[in-house]
Parts: sequence; C-alpha cells; structure tokens
Amino acid sequence: MTGVESPVYEPGHGLLKGRTAVITAAAGAGIGGATARRFLEEGARVLISDAHARRLKEYGAELAGEFGPERVAALPCDVTDDAQVQALFEAALREHGRLDVVVNNAGLGGTSALVDMTDEQWTRVLDVTLNGTFRCTRAALRLMRDARDSGGVIVNNASVVGWRAQAGQAHYAAAKAGVMALTRCAALEAAEYGVRVNAVAPSLAMHPHLVKVTSAELLEELTAREAFGRYAEPWEVANVIVFLASGYSSYMTGEVVAVSSQHV
Repeated sequence: MTGVESPVYEPGHGLLKGRTAVITAAAGAGIGGATARRFLEEGARVLISDAHARRLKEYGAELAGEFGPERVAALPCDVTDDAQVQALFEAALREHGRLDVVVNNAGLGGTSALVDMTDEQWTRVLDVTLNGTFRCTRAALRLMRDARDSGGVIVNNASVVGWRAQAGQAHYAAAKAGVMALTRCAALEAAEYGVRVNAVAPSLAMHPHLVKVTSAELLEELTAREAFGRYAEPWEVANVIVFLASGYSSYMTGEVVAVSSQHV
C-alpha cells in the first residue's frame, strides 16, 4: 500500500447487536468477507453466501471458530439462479429466525472495449451484478414486508463507475448505474413497511489477491487518482456498510454513499 499513513482498524462497538444479516459474495478477502467479519465484530449473526462453495466453507469455518458457530452460517448461492436465492433467504429464517439486514455484494467485472464486447460478456456482468442484486432485493423485501416491525435494511454495493465514464467498463458501469437506480426506486417502495435501502460506491478497494494480479504500473496509476494516494482496504468500505446497516443511519434511505473522492 502507498500513502502517508495507514488506516486504523477500529474495534467493534455493538452497533449491530442482535441483528441477523445475509451477505452475498462473502467468501473471499474482499468487501464481502470484510463485511461479514465487521458485522460479527459489531454483534450481528450472519449467513454468508458465495458461488464458490469451497472457499465459502473454509471462510465460514474460520468465522465460526472465532465468533461461535451459533452466530455464523454459510450457504452457497449463485445469484443468477432465483431458486438458489430463494433457498438462501429461507435458510436465513431457518438458521437465525429472522432477517434484519441484507448486503448485496455479489458483482462481476471485466475489461473489454465496447466494439469487441460479446453478448455473453455483457449479459454475464449484468446478470450477476444488476439482476443478482434485484433478485436478492426482491426476496429480502418480501420477507421484510411480512415482518413490518423488523426495521429491515438493505445495503447494495455499487461503484463510482456508475457515475463516471471509464474505458473498457461499459458493461460494469451500466450494471452499477443500474444498482444505483434500483436502490433509489426500491427505497421509495420499501419505506411503506419501514425498510431502508441504501448503497455504497467504492472506487479502488484492494486486497492481497487482487494486488498480486494487478501490475505495479496500473496500481500506481489507480492509486495516484485517489485523494489519499492509496487504495482502500476492504474493511474501510465494510465500515460504511456497518454504518448504513445500523441505527446511526435511521433517516437515510435511497442514498448512494461514495467511499472515495472520485464521485465524478
């Protein structure tokens, strides 16, 4: 990491004590995995999911060993398959008895010039990133609508590229802009039954696996655009997700919060 100083990892403060959360794409070292850990540190119970069953099992076991098996459950889920999405949310009720928070983190990127992009590339990114967020939001809202006293919260993972143009990212930018619009529309509908829907929009959040597959030249170029001259740690984005999931953001809904200086 470059930059003047390293961020300080804050301890948990019980902001999500007694809450139950479903977090998608949470098996790795990225934002989803960091969010699961931060939620547990803040007192929540979590059901984590991911399309990669082996990594999910390993990370679920790791978290259960640290925070207790009664607070951690894991279930593989491909968000492009609505039957699997339905099974995920049924499992949340079965494992923890209620659903308070959903973090829609599943997304798929890639780089391709628009003139060379195939229908399959376009459709795959949109289906995971936008349609997957829609499927999970729909399933969550149906449950939260039926439990109107839950004060449910949904937090979607968008991106600053949903606001600004970036070459080679037409499919990803379109999907993330769609996530932003979905967030705003869902928030208006969900307000009727006391559910808040917001999103975070990170710019450059890196973890060791990503750093290894990113050239030093590209990483230097990307970090130079950031105000702090460094990339964000995944847990720094997770901290904002915690805030949006907690009572500290009780009057916020339909908002997209940039975790970056690169709003535009």
